[in-house]
Amino acid sequence: MVYRYYQGARQNSISNASLSIENPSEKTPLCTTTISTRDNEERGYCGICRPTLLFCLYLICYAIFLISGAAVFNVLEAPEEESLILRLRTVRQQFLVDNPGVSDDALETLISEVVRASNRGVSAVRNVSGEPNWSFGQSLFFSSTVITTIGYGHVTPLSRTGKVFCVLYAMAGIPLTLVLLSALVERLLVPTIWFLQFLNSRLGHLYQPLNIRLLHLSVMVLFLITFFMLIPAAVFAAVEPDWDYLDAFYYCFISLTTIGLGDYIPGDSPEQPHRPVYKIATTGYLFLGITFMMLTLAVFYDIPQLNIGLLFSTSDDVNSEKVHLAGAGLGTQYGVGSVYDPQCDENTHRHVVRVRSRRDDSPSPEETVPKDFRLP
Repeated sequence: MVYRYYQGARQNSISNASLSIENPSEKTPLCTTTISTRDNEERGYCGICRPTLLFCLYLICYAIFLISGAAVFNVLEAPEEESLILRLRTVRQQFLVDNPGVSDDALETLISEVVRASNRGVSAVRNVSGEPNWSFGQSLFFSSTVITTIGYGHVTPLSRTGKVFCVLYAMAGIPLTLVLLSALVERLLVPTIWFLQFLNSRLGHLYQPLNIRLLHLSVMVLFLITFFMLIPAAVFAAVEPDWDYLDAFYYCFISLTTIGLGDYIPGDSPEQPHRPVYKIATTGYLFLGITFMMLTLAVFYDIPQLNIGLLFSTSDDVNSEKVHLAGAGLGTQYGVGSVYDPQCDENTHRHVVRVRSRRDDSPSPEETVPKDFRLP
């Protein structure tokens, strides 16, 4: 008789088990076999499993990293802020001295209005009557920053209706953008895999597979930095009158990583010619750059030796829970029926266990074909 046991995922580890199977043609004949698997999950200190222990250690290191970053920014930026505040006070006092007819309260009111308008995306620096922020090109640029979650924040909806529409538009646009970027990355992975296969065919006899994959990743990172950061930074530095090369490179990195601080925005200079066209071109650059950034991250996470998240994985418990939920009709995949079919899972593989029956447990003449029993 052949008994088939399906295991849910590649990384599942089952302890040695004994299968006691009752043959329906006999009373209670017992057959015993052993499934050989990997060792039991390693235990850490005080009985805590190793992934959980490593995850707690990672949380501590992450908190230290966050605090150290705050300390460095505090040391670097606090003196610059104090210098700027002192300069602003000096300029304000000099303005009041040069214009004795302007009171301090009137100047304070004017500054408050200017700051309030600037926070809403309207600048008072010689372009109040210039090109509006909500032209088609500007609106397209704003829409792209919303659905790509860059969110510069330099321009925001002014009306209440616009704010409500922005929320609804983001709720629909962000998932659609993720689907689009995922589909693009999936198609771009094909030539990327071809390139990896080319490297394997040329260098496979000289280097180990891990070294070849690291070389492949290095080429991807070099391509990303060169064609989506260094060269665009040179273009932005040449087009933007107030940017140097460091400012332009800073903008490219902050944008493609979707941080979007909003301190540097292309096309916001008052003397910027062809502003709508410039904004549309920048929108295309952002979409292409974010797509290739996701492609590079996909190649990075595909190397297990570099994916430290695998150290914290408790996939055994998660996968067993998924199997339980799927068998109960609560599977994580939409449209899954109440019966769990392991063959639909790409991570599923089959263990075939052959059990030899006892001599007195031989099938009857009517049972010429052995039956298959599937264990739940």
